[in-house]
Amino acid sequence: MRNSILTLIFSGLLATTAFASDDHSGHSDHSEHADHAAMHGGIHTQATINSISGDTVNLSHGPIPEIGWPAMTMDLQLLEGAEVGEVQEGEDAMIMLEKGEDGMYAIRALMPAE
Repeated sequence: MRNSILTLIFSGLLATTAFASDDHSGHSDHSEHADHAAMHGGIHTQATINSISGDTVNLSHGPIPEIGWPAMTMDLQLLEGAEVGEVQEGEDAMIMLEKGEDGMYAIRALMPAE
């Protein structure tokens, strides 16, 4: 049930983001696949939340092949208007990354994982 709810939430976000992101100028990425995925609402992956401070989330994630990222621990910014569920430090979460106007990936959605 919870998986279905998360799927519906992410599907809704994907549809909204895909509709709103018609302009793809300024995106400089070395991977055609990454650009294609980003155009359709972002990149989804699971991560462990280490800390949340303001609009900065420190997390640890496995490899994200869609954008060529190896497994790492890093800080990511929450995009303005990001969907944030009740996620606690130390918990696993599903995140949706989206490339911002500055060409950097940031968090569009952050929800508890099952």
